[in-house]
Amino acid sequence: MLLGRDGEFNQLNRYYEREGSQIIVVYGQKHIGKTALLKQFCEGKPADYYLARSLSEREQAFQWSGELEAAGRMRAGYVSYTEILTALVNKGTEKQILVIDEFQNLFKTGSTFMAELVSFVRSVPDILVVLASSSVGWVENSMLKKMGSAAYELAGLLKLRELKFRDCRAFFPAYTDEQCIEVYALFGGLPGLWRCLDGTLSVNENISRKILSPTGPLYDEAERRLTEELRETAVYNTLLASIAAGKHKLNDLYRHTGFSRAKISVYLKNLMELEIVEKVFSYGTEDNTNAQKGIYRICSRYMHFYYKFLYPHMSALEENTGEEFYAAYIEPGWKKHVAEYFKAVCREHMERQNGKGELPFVYTKAGEWVGKDGSIDMIAQDEEARTMLMLCSYEKPVMTYEDYEALQARAFKAGLRGDFIFLYSAGRFDEKLYLESRVKKNIRLVSMTDL
Repeated sequence: MLLGRDGEFNQLNRYYEREGSQIIVVYGQKHIGKTALLKQFCEGKPADYYLARSLSEREQAFQWSGELEAAGRMRAGYVSYTEILTALVNKGTEKQILVIDEFQNLFKTGSTFMAELVSFVRSVPDILVVLASSSVGWVENSMLKKMGSAAYELAGLLKLRELKFRDCRAFFPAYTDEQCIEVYALFGGLPGLWRCLDGTLSVNENISRKILSPTGPLYDEAERRLTEELRETAVYNTLLASIAAGKHKLNDLYRHTGFSRAKISVYLKNLMELEIVEKVFSYGTEDNTNAQKGIYRICSRYMHFYYKFLYPHMSALEENTGEEFYAAYIEPGWKKHVAEYFKAVCREHMERQNGKGELPFVYTKAGEWVGKDGSIDMIAQDEEARTMLMLCSYEKPVMTYEDYEALQARAFKAGLRGDFIFLYSAGRFDEKLYLESRVKKNIRLVSMTDL
């Protein structure tokens, strides 16, 4: 079974086992593992695959028919989509699958595809058509309008989410926990990017060779991501570089970039649709006086890494080797950067514990509190408003009693009383914290090995 995709694989099989013909949409950001999942799903079944390209409608049909001619199924030419789809029909008794990858390209330069597809599917007794896309923003914001009434023919949509830290841990069995956390901070849950790394090299060696070297597979990855989806890259580069440099509020971006607030808002909306940027709101509490409101963060792990460490030093990247650049510009701030994403690993652990019923109570809502003078990494409450608070420590070799007191002070500013306190540390806990946790049964100490 494909790592971490049991649920999605089973869902695809449920569609396949339904009687009659269906059309479904499977989508997720680039490198999420969409094509690998579909390849495994199609294994052992009668299936056809076509990768749609950015072409005119006439050339698209010509290229598709050319592939079918090479397979001996039709003669290439300037044919209709109906002719192509008809040529794909198998005469066997088993249900057939047709996967059309990056199907948004069939809509961007033409208008006939969906109508012809619907007509074809209605005429075939047993076929599953999978329309796949890595253009998340287009699927969620433009697809239904482009499809028109044909959208009513869709049997379902399946969005692939990023894999979890435990999947990353399983993917790199030779790595330590700390190295896996570094990979997770670098790429998040995108297995397509994990595969670019060499598990026999350290994380910093991989960064130097795979990202910082002009011959590395990920050297131009951030630039490709923007140019594939967006125009006016100068504006987007400016905004992303500004956010990475610590300009998180709309007013900060306005003062720094000189763009109008209206323009910034429009471009940020586009980045949020592509799941590159997110708008963060503090967890709602009785007292929000001390909370920051409406801040923007880069949520794509790799894009955050690129705009934080590489983009401000592009001249030095050209002049230095990967190893020299890493030592001078990444290593000094790397651990602090990883610490931000250690919090996500800790939250995943809490979610798993909650799902298993292994916490003091089952929480129904959770979030973070972003304060003006410090944050609470996670707040979780049940319907009776019982509260769990989380603090995570990655950089410090020892989490201290003073850290626990600082959390209590932030909770007071947020208007919260923590019924249970969860303290996560990648290092050790000091003796005073150990003693306090033994006396106060509502304090839980969670070490790296527990994750």
